Amino acid sequence: MKIISFGEYIEGTNYKVLDERRLRASAGIMLLLGIIASINGFILQRYLIIPYISGFLMLNFIIGIFINPKFSPTVFLGYLFVYKQSPLPIGAVQKKFAWSLGLVLSGVIFGLSLFLINDVSYFEPVCLLCIICLILLYFETAFGICIGCKLYNLAIFLKLLKKPAERPNCMGNACETE
Repeated sequence: MKIISFGEYIEGTNYKVLDERRLRASAGIMLLLGIIASINGFILQRYLIIPYISGFLMLNFIIGIFINPKFSPTVFLGYLFVYKQSPLPIGAVQKKFAWSLGLVLSGVIFGLSLFLINDVSYFEPVCLLCIICLILLYFETAFGICIGCKLYNLAIFLKLLKKPAERPNCMGNACETE
């Protein structure tokens, strides 16, 4: 196993894969953290927790994208919940795109929440971005639908991204690139 790698090759595939079960558990943990931040910030109006949770999620994505998803805190915790289940390999390239989207969203939320923490009357952009994140995480956790992966497939279809040489798969082959 390489330390710095997004995914790994397994026998029978010509592309890097990740364990879908670990990633769904990770998405569930991130969803729980997002709900905690949203309730504290937008219902209880304790905005101070938002930069902490969004900063943690940003760090989680940075570790996962630039080092290895296995070392990101939420994937590691997710593994503790699903370690007895057999791995379910899925393509890594589209998940890297989805995690990059998560990094951008959590980074913008983190930056805006730090910038706006003293002026809570302008917190609507943070609210909107948090809702988008919660929806993306809910679809991943509840239905196994990776909207970031679908956006990756759309970007390939629109020729915004180069089609990868390998043919990675999604859950149920929902995002075939051909």
